Amino acid sequence: MEAWKFAVLFFCAFLGGAAIFLVKSDKSKLLKLILSFSGAYLFAITVLHLIPDAYSGPDKGQIGIFILIGFLLQIFLEQFSEGVEHGHIHKHHGDNVFPFGIMISLCLHAFLEGMPLAKDQHNELIFGISLHHIPAAFALASILMQNHFKKGSIIIYLLIFAIMAPLGFYVSIGLSNGTIGGIDAYFNKIMGIVIGIFLHISTTILFESSADHKINTRKMIAVLLGIGVALIGFFAGHAH
Repeated sequence: MEAWKFAVLFFCAFLGGAAIFLVKSDKSKLLKLILSFSGAYLFAITVLHLIPDAYSGPDKGQIGIFILIGFLLQIFLEQFSEGVEHGHIHKHHGDNVFPFGIMISLCLHAFLEGMPLAKDQHNELIFGISLHHIPAAFALASILMQNHFKKGSIIIYLLIFAIMAPLGFYVSIGLSNGTIGGIDAYFNKIMGIVIGIFLHISTTILFESSADHKINTRKMIAVLLGIGVALIGFFAGHAH
């Protein structure tokens, strides 16, 4: 098991949220560029790697159904998370009112996102997911701060969120090699659900990049870089 992957997943999410104590503005231009880059990167990785891998198994005729389930599941989760996965920050009123819906749906989302990493042979996906969690964690921390939670409490909730993707990664390793319940036959179907979630998240990020479907130059560069890095990894992987 590669410990560095767990560390990257954990610290990107945790430090991304902890940055709220250093960055006073919740409209950081850098975070928006990271979001655009990670959205494009996730979309490209999903198309280049996850979808072909999912359709390579014996149950490929059913994978499309599970992709649709994942897509619809993400729509359902966002009714509670309010788009925090996309780095959205909404104003919440009331001191110490804990946003249970946001926290639970965000943790489930992160757990599911960690699952494809068991088959991330060339390490492309680990960086896309980790980058994607930086603005999500920052948005979560911002919401908690707006609700006047103490610094210690915010750190605890960030720790809980940060551990979810590594936990999903750990469980997926057990599923893929059959050590957890011996249900490795269902792994590709689970990946279908994750693919549906990734498609929803990445396309929403790209469509929401700016008003009137116009993307400014810096965001366009971030999007092209995200796709470009994914393509480099794709061709490098096929060269071996």
